[in-house]
Amino acid sequence: MTEPWVSVDQIAEHLGVTRDSIYRWIDRKGLPAHRLGRLWKFQVSEVDDWVRAGGADEEKHGDAPSASPRK
Repeated sequence: MTEPWVSVDQIAEHLGVTRDSIYRWIDRKGLPAHRLGRLWKFQVSEVDDWVRAGGADEEKHGDAPSASPRK
C-alpha cells in the first residue's frame, strides 16, 4: 500500500505550525515537498524524517533571529 499525499494545510496541522512556516521551510530549509501544478504535496513519512534529522532546527540553517550585540 502506498502512502497518501497530503496538502499544505494537512502537513501544517500535522506539525502544529502555520501554512506560512511550511512555505518558508520549503524555500529556505529544504522541507521535502513535491509540486503538482500549482499545489505542493507531501508525504508525512518524508517530512517526519526531515524533522528528526534536524531540518526545522532554526540555528542549524541560519534562520533564527540574530542576537543584537551588547554595548
